[in-house]
Amino acid sequence: MLPVRFLKFWYLEAPRGLIAYFVSLNSAFLHLFSLPLLVKTYFRPWKNEYREGLVGFSVGMGIFIKTFVIAVDILLFFLLLLAQALVFAGFILWPIVTVAFLFQG
Repeated sequence: MLPVRFLKFWYLEAPRGLIAYFVSLNSAFLHLFSLPLLVKTYFRPWKNEYREGLVGFSVGMGIFIKTFVIAVDILLFFLLLLAQALVFAGFILWPIVTVAFLFQG
């Protein structure tokens, strides 16, 4: 009975909790790095500069700066997703690798 309970925990319950944690971590990352806000305000001036004659320059400068900030945010987010995928795969494969090492020698 114990091996069945372990397998149920390791391959059903724990991955659900791990995925819920990763979803929460991704949400916190996006909030911390302001990626949705940067995308939503992409065509607005960088520092809310609305003086006569500077609006076009401010919008252009905002687009220029936000393009690089968004690119770095997306790169970091993909690195986070890659790390999460590796952790999840390692978690799932851990018992299999452990048993394989036990029966290897």
